Formats: sequence, C-alpha cells, structure tokens
Amino acid sequence: MLLVVLGLTAGIVLLVLGGTLLVRGASEVAAGLGVSPLIVGLTIVGFGTSSPELVVNIFGSLRGVTEIAFGNVVGSNITNIGLVLGAAAIVMPITLQSQIIKREVPLLILVTTIMTVMALDGLLQGQAAIISRSEGVILMLLFCIFFYVNTMDMIDVRKSDPINAEVADNPYLEEITVSKRRWAYVGAGFLLLFVGGELTIRNGVSLATALGVSATIIGLFVVALGTSMPELVTSIIAAMRKEPDLALGNVVGSNIFNSLIVLPTSALITNVAVPVGGVMDLLVSWGFVVLLIPFFILGEARLSRAAGIFLLVLYGLYVSSRIGLELI
Repeated sequence: MLLVVLGLTAGIVLLVLGGTLLVRGASEVAAGLGVSPLIVGLTIVGFGTSSPELVVNIFGSLRGVTEIAFGNVVGSNITNIGLVLGAAAIVMPITLQSQIIKREVPLLILVTTIMTVMALDGLLQGQAAIISRSEGVILMLLFCIFFYVNTMDMIDVRKSDPINAEVADNPYLEEITVSKRRWAYVGAGFLLLFVGGELTIRNGVSLATALGVSATIIGLFVVALGTSMPELVTSIIAAMRKEPDLALGNVVGSNIFNSLIVLPTSALITNVAVPVGGVMDLLVSWGFVVLLIPFFILGEARLSRAAGIFLLVLYGLYVSSRIGLELI
C-alpha cells in the first residue's frame, strides 16, 4: 500500500515537473523563432499547464482505464474553479476587466453543457453512457473554432484589452532568454511526462483496488488535484501580481482545453465510458461555472475574498459528499 501511494505521488510530481520543463523549453524555442510573447502566453504557457492532464488521459485510454481519464478531466475542471480560483480570490480579489474573458465564461458553460448532453445521450437511449469517438471529433472541432476566433480577436481586434498588456508584460515571458538547453528542456519535459503518466495510471488503479473505491474517485480527487497544481501556482502568482485576468483566464482556458482537447483525445483512442455518478459530476462542474455568472457577468465583475471562501467551502462539501456516497 505504501509503495502504491509513493508511486502515485512520484508520478504526479513527475507530471508537474515535466509540464514545467516543457513549458519553459517550448517558450524558449518559440522566442528563438521570433514568436511574440503574447502568442507564447496564449498558447504555450496557457495550454502547457494542462499537459499533465493530457498525458494522464492518453495513458489511461491506452490502458483501458477510462474511469481515471474521465475523472481526471471533470475533477480538474471542478478543482480549477472551486479550489484554484477560490484560493486565488482569497489571495487577491479578482476584478474582471477583459471583455474576452467575460465572453469565455459563458462559452465554458456551453462547453460543459455539451459534455453533459453527450454523457446523457446513451442513458436516454437505454444504453451505456459513453463519450464516443465521433463526439470526440465534434469537441475538437469546437476547440479549433474557439482557438482561431480567440487568437484573432486578441491580436487584431482588441489590442487595448487589459489581458493583452498582462500577457505581454508578464515577467516570466519578458525574461525568456533563449539558451542552448531549450531542446533539452523540451526533451526532458516529454520524458518526465511519459514516466509520470505511466506511474500515475498504474498506481492509481492499484490504489483504487486497495481502498475498495472506483478508479473514478482516484481520478476525481487524487490525480485531478495533482495535475491541477500548475494551474494553482500560476493563478495564485497572477493574483499576487495583481493580474486578475491572467488568474481567471488561466482557469477558464485550462477548463476549455480539458474539455475540448484532453477528453476528446481520450475518446479518439477509445470510447470513454461515463462511470456511475459521472453525470452528477458533470452537473456539479456545470454548476460551478454557472456560479461565476452572478459575480462576473451580472454583478460588479468582481470575485471577492468572501466569494473565494464560498467556492472553497462548496468544493470541500462536494469532495466529502462524493467520497461519502462512494463508500456507502
């Protein structure tokens, strides 16, 4: 049992380190090719923090452990809003200034709704609930549209948008120095992600068996929490630097990437079975996103410390109740 826990912990640590090295190396490569800091921030840094989730899901699907793949995506989405965004708001209240992020929050609701409908499709037909390969293709096509529109919007249409300045002036991007080791960072990042992904899936399944719980629970609360560490660190640092749109954009972008790239990639490898309670998890994920509407769209576009504490409490209640139902 102890070896299993240590193996799972080591796997998650390697995933986080691998993702960090990959982002650093890829950022230097892009800078060496003359790519602007804005594009680097929008693509490599933004989506690179979700690379641990992607690798875990690829390994899970290849090994046929789609329960962990499903739980990892949905659990990461819930963790990003309940824990990551809640913690960032406690560090520094988040005031939404960017019209682009304000548009992405309703988009995230739409994406989560589509995922939920896909999961319900099988149940409504009296069949096993799955996210099929064709549905995976649909989700990826939605991502292509989202990425194109968002990138063009930020580059050409809304140059005065506050998030443009935040991304372009981010100290991490400004201080990128192209070193001869950049390809070594990329290679080391991929290697650590590979080893970490294998360790995480193998030991995650073993831990679920040892504890007598489903692999979905391990994906929802162990793997998802570990792979969300890059988002947690990034959002807290952004909040401390008083860059609220980066803190929120990191969470929203990560959730969209999880839903439109990570989950579909798993579905393309093999149909992703929606486990028992999976629809409820999707509804909880949808509810967390809907909670942002009163704060950011209808109100003063501000997530206060009190709201952050509220999100953390809701997240704690969800975790305890979900695990409690599993153990009954």
